Amino acid sequence: MPPSGNELMSDGYIIYNQNVVRACRLVCHEWKEVADRDSFWRERCRREGYHFCHASKVPTNWKHFYFACKNRRNLLRNPRGEDEFNGWTIVENGGDHWKIEAPMVSHPNEGVQKNFVTSFGMCLKSQLIDLKEEGYNSSFMDEIQPHIRISDWYAPRGDCGSEYRITVELLNDKKAVVQEFTPEPVTFPQWNDQQWNQMTHVFKGYGPGVRYIKFTHGGKDTQFWAGWYGIRVTESCVEICPADDS
Repeated sequence: MPPSGNELMSDGYIIYNQNVVRACRLVCHEWKEVADRDSFWRERCRREGYHFCHASKVPTNWKHFYFACKNRRNLLRNPRGEDEFNGWTIVENGGDHWKIEAPMVSHPNEGVQKNFVTSFGMCLKSQLIDLKEEGYNSSFMDEIQPHIRISDWYAPRGDCGSEYRITVELLNDKKAVVQEFTPEPVTFPQWNDQQWNQMTHVFKGYGPGVRYIKFTHGGKDTQFWAGWYGIRVTESCVEICPADDS
């Protein structure tokens, strides 16, 4: 007898990944029907608290929505500089080089207690995310093409002009660019309010073949002052989102 929807959601039958679901679907026709049943995945989402930010919206595919929610997390390591520069590759280290300090102005997220600081020469750092290593296999990325949301926080010093830059690239298995987000540099004048700003972008409809995500950001001060008067960055984030709720 195939397990019922409730049995599949009990402790002994919880489905955590697509490989298990794929195996269940191959057992017999009855098992396939249970694994494909929209009501099963809707109830699974309800039990685990997965829902849209806007209550009026409903997923177009509850199974895809469940898996995207289940694995949703920040794919960048050490986004706040709490572990020095571990996880980051220094691309450019101009002026007096990168530094880590406490924020000059409180971040909207009170948990952020450190930020990366640039100098008077260009400072850039990057991370390369291997999607397969993070649990997103090629069939999921190619067939579902979930939304990829990026977010980055940056702030200037009030007493010095500065420049902020960011580039995020979706790469194929040869690390060639499939799609890219490179907005114009953001500049701040001297004597600004030194408040935190957020840069966001969502990649959609990027096509098959995405295997890596490369995140690069940084900047510099614009007055060439010795020390660390350049742009500050922290709380960077790259996450795979349900396509209906990004």
